[in-house]
Amino acid sequence: MNTKQVHHKELVIEAGRAERQYWKDLWKYRELFYFLAWRDILVRYKQTVIGLAWALIRPFLTMVVFTVVFGNLAKLPAPAGVPYPILVFAAMLPWQFFSGAMSECSNSLIANSNLISKVYFPRLIVPTSAVIVSFVDFLISGMILLGLMAWYNFVPDWHILTLPLFIVIAFAAAIGIGLWLAALNVEYRDFRYIVPFIVQFGLYISPVGFSSSVVPDQWRLLYSLNPMVSVIDGFRWAILKGNAEIYLPGFALSLGLVVLLFFSGIWYFRRMERTFADVI
Repeated sequence: MNTKQVHHKELVIEAGRAERQYWKDLWKYRELFYFLAWRDILVRYKQTVIGLAWALIRPFLTMVVFTVVFGNLAKLPAPAGVPYPILVFAAMLPWQFFSGAMSECSNSLIANSNLISKVYFPRLIVPTSAVIVSFVDFLISGMILLGLMAWYNFVPDWHILTLPLFIVIAFAAAIGIGLWLAALNVEYRDFRYIVPFIVQFGLYISPVGFSSSVVPDQWRLLYSLNPMVSVIDGFRWAILKGNAEIYLPGFALSLGLVVLLFFSGIWYFRRMERTFADVI
């Protein structure tokens, strides 16, 4: 009599394996990253009456107001040979990207609550994909800067080649703070009201409408605790042919703060990630 042997397979759950696989899963789910980023871009521009023009009008009008207030009324100085509108817009580009990316990142988990509560994937994909929308705005707004340079016959030199470095620093600052706020926003919904205040307050304490050189020397290091000071000064240094000053001690302090925010943001987000599906 023939007997059939039944082979039983054992499922072994190895403690800690999920953590080791997490970063591999980020690459595995890269198509979800592309999908979320592209979806946010389509939603952003399909739901606006004037579409892509909004990404041009908003920074342009802000640049006009800052030029009138700080350049014409307050008579704040600009580097020699640099038109004041270009001075302002060279700072508007990184600030608009940073503030937009931070806001999108902080609200991303709440906006995708249905997806997070039903399907497993590395949650880090959601806030990082939200940053791409602001980067598209950044690229579109760059056309205004090119137009201003053509209008004033202002041609950058080799310093412009360093611009990607400062873009990376802006990315790190936006993602680092955005991850902190995204995780806190899930746990404490009050943070959705705090983020607009941070953006508005940060605009006034950042050297967007003026050069950071107007800050007294004894306060420069303290002022550099604002992580966007190094980014904005770096953008101006790269775009304005080195005519804008970079305060090196302050730049080092600000850069160190950006690195700390970036890695601590990832750490705190990963620490809270396992509770998102239950709390959200």
